[in-house]
Amino acid sequence: MKQKETIILGIESSCDDTSASIIKNTAILSNIIASQKIHEEYGGVVPELASRAHQQNIIPVVDAAIKKAGIKKEEIDAIAFTNGPGLMGSLLVGTSFAKAFSLALNCPMINVNHMKGHVLAHFIDDEGKSKPKFPFLCLTVSGGHTQIVLVKDYLDMEIIGSTIDDAAGEAFDKSAKLLGFPYPGGPLIDKHAQNGNPLRFEFNKPLMKNYDFSFSGLKTSILYFLQKQEKANPHFIQENLDDLCASIQHTIIEILLKKLVKASTDLNIKEIAIAGGVSANKGLRKAIEDNAEKLNWNTYIPKFEYCTDNAAMIAITGKFMFEKNLFADQTITAKARIEM
Repeated sequence: MKQKETIILGIESSCDDTSASIIKNTAILSNIIASQKIHEEYGGVVPELASRAHQQNIIPVVDAAIKKAGIKKEEIDAIAFTNGPGLMGSLLVGTSFAKAFSLALNCPMINVNHMKGHVLAHFIDDEGKSKPKFPFLCLTVSGGHTQIVLVKDYLDMEIIGSTIDDAAGEAFDKSAKLLGFPYPGGPLIDKHAQNGNPLRFEFNKPLMKNYDFSFSGLKTSILYFLQKQEKANPHFIQENLDDLCASIQHTIIEILLKKLVKASTDLNIKEIAIAGGVSANKGLRKAIEDNAEKLNWNTYIPKFEYCTDNAAMIAITGKFMFEKNLFADQTITAKARIEM
């Protein structure tokens, strides 16, 4: 007897992207994302503006996802949504919509941890792409988080290392702002770094115990260095932009990889994955691949569309939770901070 196919609607609204996705078993039928350009004017995400934009986008985005998937809303078996971590106002929009839609369709809800979603994006069906074998290590790097996660099973994860202050993605964006780039500046650093010398300039690297990270000192080091150089030459940044980008990127990646290599060696785990917005960085992807050759790693790098915040990763996580009957009820609330 053929097993019934499970159709899940995923909703992601943790920051400034409103996204909805339909998944059938592990195959993505649609993954719609509405980005918010207004934050570029302010050099960063403005929470109040983000939540207002989510309110405008949520219904059209969900409607588009259902239509593109070619299903009827009555076919949805469950609604998976991000209830944390993230910006409270943004999370409230997705959570409230999920609760209302659940009542209207009389179908269950599944509350998903945003960071678990990033990790489990690796299990979305993608033709020709292999999936990690348990246990594996996942370096999860974004604008708000930097973690090394020991993944023992789909829903059994342990954070063994994390940043004690700023995230790597924030270090990229704040450094980009110092260089005069608009928000978000991380991708622009990556672009200019391709043409620069990564060993031209040196910046401070923190000495952290175990597998933890720190990036606040690096940001301060870059700030003081640029101030000193610009005092001597007001055109210093413009004249050395590519080398500065390459050196900053090289330093951040070196900090990340040093801890990941240590964790892999200590735990004797060769299955290595990356996830999160910064996993789209070309320099980080190349560094992971270079280490794979040297250390005999099996590496897993997500497609670009599954690196940044998206509902497909929420839907796939919801699928695994659905199989374990891990449902939420109408008392569920959004949480800005939540443990993995």
